[in-house]
Amino acid sequence: MTPDAEIRTVIVDDDPAVVRLHTAYLEALPGFRLVGTARTGAAGAALAAGTDVDLVLLDMNLPDFSGVEVLHRLRLVREWDVDVVVISSARDTLTIRQAAAAHVVGYLAKPFTREAFVRRLEEYRRGRADRPAEVPVSMGQGDIDRLVSPVTSPVRTVVASETLLPKGLAESTMHIIRGALHPVTPASAKDIAAASGASRATVRRYLDVLVARGEVDISHRFGARGRPEVLYRLAAR
Repeated sequence: MTPDAEIRTVIVDDDPAVVRLHTAYLEALPGFRLVGTARTGAAGAALAAGTDVDLVLLDMNLPDFSGVEVLHRLRLVREWDVDVVVISSARDTLTIRQAAAAHVVGYLAKPFTREAFVRRLEEYRRGRADRPAEVPVSMGQGDIDRLVSPVTSPVRTVVASETLLPKGLAESTMHIIRGALHPVTPASAKDIAAASGASRATVRRYLDVLVARGEVDISHRFGARGRPEVLYRLAAR
């Protein structure tokens, strides 16, 4: 897509009134075109994966699964060629951290004004127009080194730091809790505590470390009432 082309946008939110409001905001903005809406995580992920979409406006509290799971599915299918702006009332640290880890380009917390919505999307449009052109067809070794080196050095630093645990945590217990996690099937802290023999409070301390390291992904299971249950699974490496 060229910088002057319309930004094809999808809205994913389970509240019809919110969808109508955000649609009105979006349609009044030059440079954006609404190509679809979805009211569930599954429908939103399928729509964004199967349509020519540049931008997803994503709520995190959806009826079937959380926006974190939508981000996970999008990155598996579309990798990094679709941008996401989170528009949600979710303000908890874990959700925001997971959204940041999935490289969302913005996070707008509800409630907000029309001016805030317009300002955030206009900032996104200007930033998109200022992005550098794609990698040239043929690059010299110096160009390749400059492109790759800034990325690879921080990765080595993060991996080396993963061997360090906060005070009071043991590597042997971490190994047991990591072994109770599965890369496909998510589990609750209660399930992991039962499988590992550790208390739920202890399990959560270790899970927080694994989430912060990027070794574990989280999602949410929404029941008929009460707060959503946090689910954990090993991150794809």
